[in-house]
Formats: sequence, structure tokens, C-alpha cells
Amino acid sequence: MKVAIFSNTQPATILVVEKLKQLLKEKNITVVEAESDPEIVISVGGDGTMLSAFRHYLPRIERVRFIGVHTGHLGFYTDYREFELDELVDSLSESQCADVSYPILRVEAYKGDSLEPFLIDHALNESTVRRVVSTFTCNVLIKGDFFEKFRGDGLSISTPTGSTAYNKSLGGAVIHPTVKALQVTEIASLNNSIFRTLGSPMVISPDEWVEVELLDPTDVDLSVDNLILHDTGVTRLKYQIAKERIHFVKYRHMHFWDRVGNSFIYPKKKYD
Repeated sequence: MKVAIFSNTQPATILVVEKLKQLLKEKNITVVEAESDPEIVISVGGDGTMLSAFRHYLPRIERVRFIGVHTGHLGFYTDYREFELDELVDSLSESQCADVSYPILRVEAYKGDSLEPFLIDHALNESTVRRVVSTFTCNVLIKGDFFEKFRGDGLSISTPTGSTAYNKSLGGAVIHPTVKALQVTEIASLNNSIFRTLGSPMVISPDEWVEVELLDPTDVDLSVDNLILHDTGVTRLKYQIAKERIHFVKYRHMHFWDRVGNSFIYPKKKYD
């Protein structure tokens, strides 16, 4: 088994990484560099660190399994705390386990009338397209058919795992990550006697896709997880569930609804 450690640079995290490396060495588990080809990646930090690890290993996403160690305030993608390293390492050295996989979002960005995208990327949480200074306007198409003309600040397109992130703060639904779907949620839409949108999040099935045709591409921000692109001249975006999936090690994978409850409603003492 080849294990790589991917972490942030916070002092508390660095201490955890050093302890983790020592425990792995004692169990004769090979620790390889992040740039190599590991079987398992241990992300040490918070959800932002996991997003960075996902992006780093995206070219090999189907060959890598992830484990999260949480050292911050809220780690939705993490199954272990910094004081549970012994349990984690024992599981790695003694157990053969299955993995759990979740859908990810494929994002294609186009300029002008080009049929070839200038950007193809993937998101674990969500992609947003928005304008901060003035009204963002676009046509929304579902599976190639016109659905609505949107006016407002922008749109968020999220995965089921990302449904608990920015999507939730926008009033979107929380979706179990085994559901193969994407969700479109409005960001401050304009709804009055002249302009109308659905005004509700939409859950899109895996055999459909969403296209966003920008009516004014200037001064638009496009985000794909923690990657942010400003004023790229994008005129059309296509969103769909990717063929690839992200895989998490299932040694002690917390049930999704327990994770939701612990994060937002009733934190258990051991995760305080």
C-alpha cells in the first residue's frame, strides 16, 4: 500500500502530519510523495484541503482513494480527528475495506461561437457563474431546450456532496451523495412583474445537462470549487455529471445524515 499525505501549512496541521508519518512508519506503511502515484491519499486539514487534494489528483481520480483527517473547525469530508490517528493507522495496516464513491461535476466553458471548450474542469462541490457589480443575465437550457431567461447575481451548480456547502446557504436542498444528480440554485434572482424565473432550486437527472448562455460575458466570475476565473470572456457553460467519480476509503466512513446532523444541528461531543 502506497500512501501520500496532502495537507495545508497551518502549524497545528504540520504537527499532526509529523505524528501521522511516524505512526505509518511504525506500521511499515509506505509513505510516498504527493507527486507520485499513491493508492490512498490522506488529506490533513479541513474541507478546503480536501478540495485542493481532489484538484491535485484529478488526472488520477479513478485510481486514488481519499481519507480525511480534520484539524479545523468543520470538516464535512473528514472521518477522523487529529486525536484519532492511531485508530486510522491501525485500520490501514490491518483491514481490507471497500470504498464509497460520489458523483462529481463536469464543467465545460466556451467562448464566442466556438464548438471546442477553452476549459474543461471538474468540481467536487460546485461551480458558480456570477457578476458582482451589475445584473447577471443568461439563458438557461436543459438538455438543449430553452428553460428560462435568468436575471440576478448568478447561478450555482452543485454536486450532491456540494449540496451542503454554498448551495445550502442559497436555500438549495441537501441531497444524499449517492444520488447521481446535479442541482441548479439561483443567486439573488430578480422576480417582479416584468422579470420571472423559477425561483426554486432544480435537481437535474444524470442523463440531462444544463447549459448557461451568457447574454453579456463582461465582468463575469466563474468558479470551479476553489478555482476562480475573472472576466475570461466565457459565453456558454455546459454542466453535467461526470463519468468519473471520487472514491473515499470506507474504514470508518460516517453515514451522510449523521455527518449533516453533526455539522449543522447537534454536534456530538467527540467532534466538538
